[in-house]
Amino acid sequence: MKIILASKSPRRKEILENLGLKFDIITADADESSDITDPDGLVMTLAERKGRAVVEKLTDKAGCLVIACDTLVYAEGEFLGKPKDRSDAERMIKLLSGKKHLVVSGIYLYLNGKEVTAAAQTGVIFDEMTDGEIAQYINSPEPYDKAGGYAVQGLASVYIRGLEGDYFNVVGLPVNLLCKTLKKEFDLDINSLR
Repeated sequence: MKIILASKSPRRKEILENLGLKFDIITADADESSDITDPDGLVMTLAERKGRAVVEKLTDKAGCLVIACDTLVYAEGEFLGKPKDRSDAERMIKLLSGKKHLVVSGIYLYLNGKEVTAAAQTGVIFDEMTDGEIAQYINSPEPYDKAGGYAVQGLASVYIRGLEGDYFNVVGLPVNLLCKTLKKEFDLDINSLR
């Protein structure tokens, strides 16, 4: 079976590699605009668009497992993408400071004509950060290419008090959901894909 990761995310690539999988990376542009306000619905829709764009590029789809994912941060009723600039990063980190927020990922799987989407949520609890700590953090390069302006596995880890759910979901790919969905929907055990 050929596995295709429909993502250019280095974090998703690393997670699949750590699972011992061999795969190719193919990406395609997909429209990410939407008026969906439900976090689960939005990430599943965007993951599906990304995955289908890659499936459409394939000349031979037989036996190809396509994996696509979309992740967002949802805090105080707001979707937080990648910060546009320093002031946006500061606003986001202040919004997260001292509170719990959700990291929501949608996955899309395609195999032999069958398409499945699913979503996972992980609660992330931040300690209260001082203005000085926020300033020091946003002066680093870390916030600017990450949804919500932070990386759980990076410099922000010192401010994260706890997680409720799948750690890998926060990194960028909900491994537990991926494995359960492969088993339930395609009767595939992750170990058989190595």
